[in-house]
Amino acid sequence: MTAAENLRGIGLMAGSMALFAMEDMFLKFSAQGLPTGEILLVTCLFGWAFFSALARADGKRTFTAEALHPWVLARNLGEMVGTYAYITALAAIPLATVSAVLQAMPLAVTMGAALFMGEKVGWRRWTAIAVGFAGVLLVIRPGLDGFRPTALWVLVTVAGLGLRDLASRKIPASTSTAQVSAWGVASVAVLGAGMLPFQTPVMPTLWQSSMLLGALVFGTTGYWAITAATRTGEVSVVSPFRYSRLIFAILIGAGVFAEYPDRLTLIGAAVIIGSGLYSFARERARSRSLIRAQAAAQPAT
Repeated sequence: MTAAENLRGIGLMAGSMALFAMEDMFLKFSAQGLPTGEILLVTCLFGWAFFSALARADGKRTFTAEALHPWVLARNLGEMVGTYAYITALAAIPLATVSAVLQAMPLAVTMGAALFMGEKVGWRRWTAIAVGFAGVLLVIRPGLDGFRPTALWVLVTVAGLGLRDLASRKIPASTSTAQVSAWGVASVAVLGAGMLPFQTPVMPTLWQSSMLLGALVFGTTGYWAITAATRTGEVSVVSPFRYSRLIFAILIGAGVFAEYPDRLTLIGAAVIIGSGLYSFARERARSRSLIRAQAAAQPAT
């Protein structure tokens, strides 16, 4: 990758995080007056149509036996749990708190890969994981006066989306990203439909409809931007800019919802981000060492 490509990838990644933060804002507004099941059903039906169209454009079908692969089903379960918990958290706690805890996602995935998939993780990255989750405790502060039980929904989100990302690694390479995405959002739409009989349906007002539309537009555009970012620049260079989402969330939370994170939340967020950046740096160094070792092992010609 050239420096220009990496710079463009960084711009796309930061842009995608701004778009996702805007999507969160619209979802938070929607969750204040609409049942969770209704939000999940409407947004995910749109997502299913979008990803199905992408799959068809790539010559793939979404109604195939591959949709019942065990790892696809595991991914769908993680998507369902994580998305439900995320919408619930957005409705109950400040946007900055939700975003701060979500920054622990890469650390959670690394830990899961080490515990359940045999990936080798050295003591330095284990230390980074431990420090990062200490930062999570600073944000949600269980047992202290500032603790909100509803903040635990963000931890459920991290667990669910962590399962989603880990299962994604095991899905056969012959299955396209668009197919996997279509099955994931379809499963969440089914969850939303199943919740509706237990909730009071609400006919969306013009304001609520516009909030849902905003979430759909910004979320879809953000997905395109993050996909383009990972295909434009080096992953190890571009990925750390995922943490810019917290900055956008803090700005939106303060400017739109008058939510101002306190000192402990900011310190915890800094600890989480610092641990994640260190973990990225260690992984990059490890990858470079492996490449050098493989190059040295090749016979001279």
